[in-house]
Amino acid sequence: MIVLYHDGFQAIDYEDSETNIILSCSETNIQKCVFSLSKEYTNTLLIWCHHTLKDFINKKNLSIVFHHQLILASYSINGNYIISRDIGFVDQHCFINVKRDVTYPTWLMSSDIGGINTNVIIKSKELIYIKQSFDEFLCSLAKLNMPKGLLCYSEPKLLLKLPINLLLNRENNNSTLFKFVKRHYKIQWIFILLLNKVIYNKQFSLAAFLKSFFVKKINFSSDFTDLISKSTKQTIAIQNFNVDVLIPTLGRKEHLHHVLKDLSKQTILPQKVIIIEQNRDENSVSDLDYLNNDWPFVIDHTFIHQLGACNARNMALSKVTGNWVFFADDDVRFGIDLLEKAYEAVDKLGLSSFTFSCLQKNEVDKNNYFYQWSGFGTNASIVESKFINGCSFKLEHEFGYGEDNDFGMQLKNIGCDNVYLPSIKMLHLKAPIGGFRFKFNPEWSNDEIQPKPSPTVTAYNLKHLTLEQLKGYKMLLFIKFYNKQAIKNPFLYIKIFNQRWNVSLVWAKKMMNYEA
Repeated sequence: MIVLYHDGFQAIDYEDSETNIILSCSETNIQKCVFSLSKEYTNTLLIWCHHTLKDFINKKNLSIVFHHQLILASYSINGNYIISRDIGFVDQHCFINVKRDVTYPTWLMSSDIGGINTNVIIKSKELIYIKQSFDEFLCSLAKLNMPKGLLCYSEPKLLLKLPINLLLNRENNNSTLFKFVKRHYKIQWIFILLLNKVIYNKQFSLAAFLKSFFVKKINFSSDFTDLISKSTKQTIAIQNFNVDVLIPTLGRKEHLHHVLKDLSKQTILPQKVIIIEQNRDENSVSDLDYLNNDWPFVIDHTFIHQLGACNARNMALSKVTGNWVFFADDDVRFGIDLLEKAYEAVDKLGLSSFTFSCLQKNEVDKNNYFYQWSGFGTNASIVESKFINGCSFKLEHEFGYGEDNDFGMQLKNIGCDNVYLPSIKMLHLKAPIGGFRFKFNPEWSNDEIQPKPSPTVTAYNLKHLTLEQLKGYKMLLFIKFYNKQAIKNPFLYIKIFNQRWNVSLVWAKKMMNYEA
């Protein structure tokens, strides 16, 4: 391991953990020094650290944090990043709203303290020579490579404790923000950013906006497939990989039977299959007569007359006894080695939550790399059971939208990242008898002013977006919706749009209070 010390502007010296010798840096530019050390010490963990934090490095935890080569982690001691919170005006993904007390997926990186395998730096050498600060370099490194399989985190475990009365300030000005957006997003986003800053911040950042036109978009591709190695994180033995399968079902007798048959053929069998069957007819009884057949796993079946996937999945969660949970649907198909591949992902990458590729017939997954996903799939995900305690499918999303992503955000907020694995595939049949199977009329359906967006969407946004992201979302909705509605008078449109937005806020908050 190499520890590089810097003062925020220049590299000072570095320490070789094997020899405990401290050497002066030949390069003063921090990222160039990082690259120089990476070439000298290949396949080595390189830690960077502001020299004032030298005595706070949690060296015992570093092997736990960096348990394989494709991990980039850092921590900002005051939650301040070189890219300001106004990035939320153009980016509504969950990676912006960092939870600082847990391991949280983000491309927002800090020069305060962090680390990476030197092999990753070597493969990203194109970034070294772009004129930017070390903090900008780290954010670019993460932003570009997260889709390519680099797992990036804000990681409080890098420090023994937070230093008292120590502030490491960095200037996150408008010029830096506009440059970053120009480098990493489509060009239209700098116009949207300018518009949002004028409307919401009362800032006409014309100089920063114009300067960004002289910045080139960064286009380079890294391939880390040769760096994937077995995680050093302690994983479970294959015989202790006990999986409970959760399946809510409604009127899909034949399809569910196929799912159970697929599960019965697995090379690693599930421990238990939890089925919550729904039928709103109070006089109905279950027609799943095959559940009493001789299955190679326990079937825990509950028949209820209350409809709703959120309620059904919550009932199923209360019955989990295995150490892993497989969230499945009643209209999916998969091969005999699905759970075996899932175990391999746990063993190799040290994952605690991941989602398989679950596409319909003839759909093609454009992704070739695993990556940190902002979403969560309730039809194709596996989660370590210890993380589901305290998580639930919130009833404000029942019969609406967002319950799956909301559950995924609950996991992220307690330190459980979700990774998308395109190499493990399932087939989603999208059975025609699917959906809610009845016409659901929400409470606001008869209101004179109809909410826009749906209150279920607004509820998700209120819980998981920053204020800047919420404002940015509103602006995008305002722009996109204009051509899809009948009112063309812009002043009248603004009035009606704000009324519908406010109605959505009222209903969302009301539903969230019901849930609480």
